[in-house]
Amino acid sequence: MNKAVFLDRDGVINEVLTKRVKFVNKPADLYFLPRVPEAIKKLNTYFDYIFVVTNQGGVGLGFMKEAQLQKIHDYMIAQLAKEGAIIHEAVYCPHKPKAGCACRKPSSKMIIDLAEKYNIDLGKSYMVGDTDTDIIAGKNAGAKGVFLGKDDPRADAIFPDLYSAVDWMIVDSQ
Repeated sequence: MNKAVFLDRDGVINEVLTKRVKFVNKPADLYFLPRVPEAIKKLNTYFDYIFVVTNQGGVGLGFMKEAQLQKIHDYMIAQLAKEGAIIHEAVYCPHKPKAGCACRKPSSKMIIDLAEKYNIDLGKSYMVGDTDTDIIAGKNAGAKGVFLGKDDPRADAIFPDLYSAVDWMIVDSQ
């Protein structure tokens, strides 16, 4: 079986709610956080797959169409690839917050669906996020939770940013 890292998007890979950008509604709004391409490239050498798993309620709320979201993800994946950092697939929940859908984190459906599709051993995989819903989704799927921020009591590890978390995940996964 394969091992993977599941990454939330906003606040893990790219800026959101900063001076430069409020929300990412078009490719020009996507700014990588420091050292993200380098972190993903390093993860690529130790993990079979790297995925993006993201709630994108802006689609359900009418701020963008799914086609526009796909352009953002295509752009993100292409820009990372230019740096040698590979994202194997980006999946999202397009529904409004509190819509009651099966896919929105903290539900683990997106993670479990990817695990089944790519033969992932969730016990040897990680969900990295900056909210409790990310950690809950990962833990409910059977993955370890890595929280980026100050504190989440459910997380297996806490780091200030993705790059800081990489070495811990690599060592822990061996």
